[in-house]
Amino acid sequence: MFTDIQSTTASILLLSATVFFIIITIELKDLVKSVIALGIGSALLAGVFFILNAPFAAVFELSVCAGLVTILLLSAIGMLEKKEEAE
Repeated sequence: MFTDIQSTTASILLLSATVFFIIITIELKDLVKSVIALGIGSALLAGVFFILNAPFAAVFELSVCAGLVTILLLSAIGMLEKKEEAE
């Protein structure tokens, strides 16, 4: 699949992008943008797990963390915004 050098380079790039998106998640003031950045960071972390030959961890990360948690947080933010508009 990958040679050792390609795997190492891909891992470093994906980890760097993951750290970048997690820092963006912490620094953003807008909650929706922050949740989307968190989902992207989780998806990139799943890619790192695939490269490191941990497919079960990668599938779990992608389905639960990048998918389910992101959707739950976005729906909670949507409910809070509707409640605040009503008041």
